[in-house]
Amino acid sequence: MSKNLFDKVWDAHRVGSLPTGQDQLFIGLHLVHEVTSPQAFGMLEERGLKVLYPGRSFATCDHIVPTDSRARPFADPEAEAMMAELEKNVKKHGIAFFDFASGRQGIVHVVGPELGLTQPGMTIVCGDSHTATHGAFGAIAFGIGTSQVRDVLATQTMAIDRPKVRKIEVTGKLGKGVGAKDLILAIMAQFGVEGGLGYAYEYAGEAVRALSMEGRMTLCNMSVEGGARSGYVSPDQTTYDYLKGRPYAPSGADWDKALVWWKSLASQADASFDDEKRVDGGAIEPMVTWGINPGHAIGVGQKMPKIGDMPAAERDVARKAYEYMQFKEGAPIAGTKINVAFVGSCTNGRISDLREAAAFAKGRKVAKGVRALVVPGSMQVDDQARAEGLDKVFAEAGFEYRQPGCSMCLAMNPDKLRGDEVSASSSNRNFIGRQGSPRGRTLLMSPSMVVAAALAGEVVDARSL
Repeated sequence: MSKNLFDKVWDAHRVGSLPTGQDQLFIGLHLVHEVTSPQAFGMLEERGLKVLYPGRSFATCDHIVPTDSRARPFADPEAEAMMAELEKNVKKHGIAFFDFASGRQGIVHVVGPELGLTQPGMTIVCGDSHTATHGAFGAIAFGIGTSQVRDVLATQTMAIDRPKVRKIEVTGKLGKGVGAKDLILAIMAQFGVEGGLGYAYEYAGEAVRALSMEGRMTLCNMSVEGGARSGYVSPDQTTYDYLKGRPYAPSGADWDKALVWWKSLASQADASFDDEKRVDGGAIEPMVTWGINPGHAIGVGQKMPKIGDMPAAERDVARKAYEYMQFKEGAPIAGTKINVAFVGSCTNGRISDLREAAAFAKGRKVAKGVRALVVPGSMQVDDQARAEGLDKVFAEAGFEYRQPGCSMCLAMNPDKLRGDEVSASSSNRNFIGRQGSPRGRTLLMSPSMVVAAALAGEVVDARSL
């Protein structure tokens, strides 16, 4: 049997094995943002170290930036301090910085792919858990902690345990109105939030191949929510078409050379895996979360599970979820009232997501009493959306159309839930307090489902529109 893509890329970047049993892995691309980097740069300063390969690190600002005003200094002194520290460090070490003035600022996992920095066969890390997004291109990508950010800055390598590889084959075709966000929520529901511990996920099958690159990014983005170290899709023509002509992608003879390498990476039919699972793509409907982790997901036409019907190991968390969410077991998820609707994040803040959302919002109005936000994932997404008139569609429908940033996904900025508001969100986590209020409640769903909920004031099947 032949190697799968993960093993090919890992072996190509493995510097050696350590006495701990870990591998020393060379990192091809290091993405930096303002939240996890200040301490790492400080550690370099303490040791008198420099960034070894500054040309392999690229920085942007996303987590703490306000989406309503860019005026400096930021109103939040901690946010301003983080931003100033990043600005100081990238200048000192000669690291490319996609700031507001560059016209390329945005969420790190949106900016990397759209600029062509993310490419097949790479090892990619960032001090952010959703770095798995970049695996959509056939790369090994994963989030790292602050001390590992330091290691990569200082040595361009890091020590890491090699995960096993699980192939998840999605059979059949996704139905009308069902997309990548529904698919990954269905996978979370089927395998649980710890099902991927110790594994990297390879997504394969007819339904995965049919996804656009941006859909594949959504799929890989939430791999970490299922416990997986990373997730990826083997590159194909869809991948190459997306990358060609982007600013940092190879060109000319270099493109031809890169294409040969990229095509050699894909897992072949006889590739070996440590484990294999199947998911019936045709059986998936639009998904909505009801609880406090992304595995608490059901189809929009289903009822919330009864605790007695759940595996014993899941019941305590379910009880906590029902108490926190103020929901009742056995109740339908459709009809759940919402207060806030949020379209954005590194999961669903790309131009295709905004187009999907605008198609449902056009000519309609947000329900009375619902606060609705649309936040593009980058300045380039914003430019394209405005060129297509999507900002006007949202404004006319009653949405607040904001400037790029992470926004209400994790609320490390002014965009937050208030009290025990219920949010219909296209983001990636529905943890307790995730969206800024210790009592705020988050329902994860696709952009079209978020807009449908905003218009109705409650959870509805977007396909009914």
